Amino acid sequence: MPKPAGVDSPPTPAVGLGALLADRELELRLVVAGPEPAEVHGVHASEMADPSPYLLGGELLLTAGAGLAEPQAGPASGADDAADAYVRRLVGSGVAALGFGVAPLHAEVPAELVRACTRHRLPLLEVPPRTRFTAVARAVWRLMAEARTRELRRVTEAQQALAAAAARPDPVPAVLSRLAASLGGHVRLWPDGRAAGSPVPPEAPAVPAALDALLARVGRADGPATATDQADGRHLAAYALGRGGHGALGTATPARAPGDHTIASVAAVLLTLLTAERPAGTEAAALTRVLLGDPPAEALGPGPWYAVRASGAGDPQALAAALGTVLLDPAGPAVRLLTDREPAPQPGWRLGVSAPAGPAALAGADAQARRALDRAEAARTPLVRHTEPGLAGLVGEAEARAYAAALLGPLSPALRETLRAWLAHHGSWDRSAAALGVHRNTVRQRIARAAALLDRDLDDPDVRMELWFALTRTPQA
Repeated sequence: MPKPAGVDSPPTPAVGLGALLADRELELRLVVAGPEPAEVHGVHASEMADPSPYLLGGELLLTAGAGLAEPQAGPASGADDAADAYVRRLVGSGVAALGFGVAPLHAEVPAELVRACTRHRLPLLEVPPRTRFTAVARAVWRLMAEARTRELRRVTEAQQALAAAAARPDPVPAVLSRLAASLGGHVRLWPDGRAAGSPVPPEAPAVPAALDALLARVGRADGPATATDQADGRHLAAYALGRGGHGALGTATPARAPGDHTIASVAAVLLTLLTAERPAGTEAAALTRVLLGDPPAEALGPGPWYAVRASGAGDPQALAAALGTVLLDPAGPAVRLLTDREPAPQPGWRLGVSAPAGPAALAGADAQARRALDRAEAARTPLVRHTEPGLAGLVGEAEARAYAAALLGPLSPALRETLRAWLAHHGSWDRSAAALGVHRNTVRQRIARAAALLDRDLDDPDVRMELWFALTRTPQA
């Protein structure tokens, strides 16, 4: 069953209903077949008459029929009406299939439910009494885990093959051919028209025009980073090659696997580098050498390089393309990148950026980027760059000013000026008095008054350091 519009497919590959039926331990029986092979994205058990508010779409819904109450009186069509309304709600929620457990409530799948599922083309399974619903759920999770492992392996192998293709003497056609083989479809560059893979079949005449429209859309300077569409049973996708309308990569495939977007995004980043006006083979070649076993310090050029940590809900591959790099690690709580371009703020992301560094100092640069991202998160600002070591550099300017204002709030401008001069002259009464143009006893009185208002021991070096930091973040009167 197709999922309702607006419901995103989970990143884990779906489980075909046929795989569940083939599991002999479950002994499931197909009572009603759907119009096309159903794909299960999850399992949910419910005896509610209307479980639709708790469904995301794509589930195998398991029930023993407690919610299908037999009509107490009335026409014989009452049971059919109740079953029809029940199935109609499930189909509206995007349920992939319905599993009905026979016994203890029903000796067999109710005929009215069979008729309703047939009418609404919802696949219906019979779950025998000896098969527990938890066994069905575990089988789905096991099959999903196996499928995810296979998909991750496919994505990893495709990424390595694309990186190797980017290092070939004629890299753009090599990357296009490798991408077409990985996706099992047709790929094309816009606007230069280079293509690879199986041509669009004659029985799908609308595909070329739809793909061209999609490519033109994302290829504009103000266009989206990616876009998708469908035409004549083909899945279409387009990826902008960088920002600024430099071109786009399009794909047309008969099927759409969960890892296809990741594979195509890697190809788009590589093609962005390979087709850019500046020489861009160094980064793709560096990625290739790293993947083939060289240490990063030997694979990368002299730099300078910027380590970047990023947090956000966007596509990491699109972020890498915007920052002009293919050196990306999307795993972990924050996305990590390495680029030889000075990063700029990116919509939908918070970035922590290291100081420029050479290849041998990348570990330290990554630590700088992590601390900078922490400050960006705390200040809710799009980008924070690493500052030189020191107390002032460890605290954001806004936080430092707010702290200083709170700490020095009890002091008048005259007392702040006196305290600043006294600390600057290391507690010397005479030199402080000379700098301020007042008598040394006036300085003593003001410092004593400041200590009382602050309720701090001004002979404590830690207190003096804290006050000096606050005074340097406060404009002088």
